[in-house]
Amino acid sequence: MSPDYLRSFSLIDGRWSSARLAFLLFALGSLAAIAQARDVESVFKQNCAGCHGSDLQGGQTDSLLDDRWKHSNGDDETLFRIIRDGDEPNGMPPMKGDLSEGDIRALVVFIREKAAQAKGAKAVFAKPVENQVVKSRAHSFRLQPVADGLSTPWSLAWLPDGRMLVTELPGSLRVVEQGRLNPAPIAGTPRVRYKGQGGLMEVALHPGYQTNGWIYLAYAEAGTNAETRDGGLTVIVRGRLQDDRWTDEQTVWRAPLWSYRSGGVHFGCRLVFDGAGHLFFSIGERGQMQDAQDLSRPNGKVHRVFDDGRIPPDNPFVGTTKAIPSIWSYGHRNPQGLDRHPVTGELWETEHGPRGGDELNLIRKAVNYGWPIITYGMNYNGTPITALTAKEDLEQPIIHWTPSIAVCGMDFYEGDQFPRWRNNLFVTGLAAEELRRVVIEGHRVVEQEVIFKGIGRVRDVASGPDGFLYVVLNKPDKVVRLEPVSK
Repeated sequence: MSPDYLRSFSLIDGRWSSARLAFLLFALGSLAAIAQARDVESVFKQNCAGCHGSDLQGGQTDSLLDDRWKHSNGDDETLFRIIRDGDEPNGMPPMKGDLSEGDIRALVVFIREKAAQAKGAKAVFAKPVENQVVKSRAHSFRLQPVADGLSTPWSLAWLPDGRMLVTELPGSLRVVEQGRLNPAPIAGTPRVRYKGQGGLMEVALHPGYQTNGWIYLAYAEAGTNAETRDGGLTVIVRGRLQDDRWTDEQTVWRAPLWSYRSGGVHFGCRLVFDGAGHLFFSIGERGQMQDAQDLSRPNGKVHRVFDDGRIPPDNPFVGTTKAIPSIWSYGHRNPQGLDRHPVTGELWETEHGPRGGDELNLIRKAVNYGWPIITYGMNYNGTPITALTAKEDLEQPIIHWTPSIAVCGMDFYEGDQFPRWRNNLFVTGLAAEELRRVVIEGHRVVEQEVIFKGIGRVRDVASGPDGFLYVVLNKPDKVVRLEPVSK
């Protein structure tokens, strides 16, 4: 937590919303905890290794790396409670006198990480090369190259004539035509702030592109204000293509300059249209966790505007003093995936947690998703953020991935080439280098499958108009597609 953690939460301005009070209490408790915070590996060695072994494989008692639990059914909440309160008849002493609840929460994440590493070392996942047949649970497929020679490709969209648009994070919009990458990028696109995770990110076509020709871009823009030097924030614009040149640009959404933040992390951003003329988009909290709970700041939110940038009058915080009127939901860390379910029309989101706690969320109007008051993760250095994973009036994720897979783009498959995948959610993982299939029934995840792993950082996934499933990879930087071996 930075020294100016409470800067945007004045204590003398008379504005005491429930979100502000909740965050203030959280922040004050966190500041006190940070003074005593210890790295989780040190905590484990000092308090747990004597019985469970320094490698967690067991010693005086059983291993923590398998799914056999003497004191717990294996869920996070029970594991937390057993560590805190103990199970003395079975030899487990309580740790609550020696450890803070934040330390105990970090231990749960640490145990999950080590157990996943142990399982991963034994598991065999598909690592396909070109033309190799891969068998998944529902379909067999081949991985075929589509475009290489790219520079950090980020997202995809298709023009009606079959050409594919690819954004490159350093700032170029590229065209893939008849299986070949055009040598020159589209001229005249906006200048971006290419730094860290920011640059030219999302590209999307208006649902009425055939008649209006609008193409939307989301990118990081540089901006300096009285508080921030070398700042930046996400901007949404739209324009048209004419003879491989970007023209007719209009600003759809731009935050006030005073809200721009320094640093190179957590810009979002994905773009999703609904069937009623609205555009949804996501913006990360820019590494300033307190901003996610502050309705007067745009970051750490999912927003909704009309497709031309006007504010819908039924947005939940229209008329709320100092609130950004485009906010639809808040309490987000870094939303990197956004898509509508093809049957229900509901909006779903994947979100980067810290170390642990990547989330899949169902996005609903005016809902607070809790970051950083609640989280299933901890700081990257192994110290706790909070002991809380749940709190009244804060939304729970549908599922969380701990350890983190570093979720990024996602897509509900809508094609015909893989009929048994139809309406399944495909989720990408950067750090895990994996493409994951998630089966959702209602609002429950009933199945997950790693489709492939270990061929690069998986940045985005999209259903193509030809029914194939397209995947954007970083390191190596290329686009590939999954083609069925047989229907």
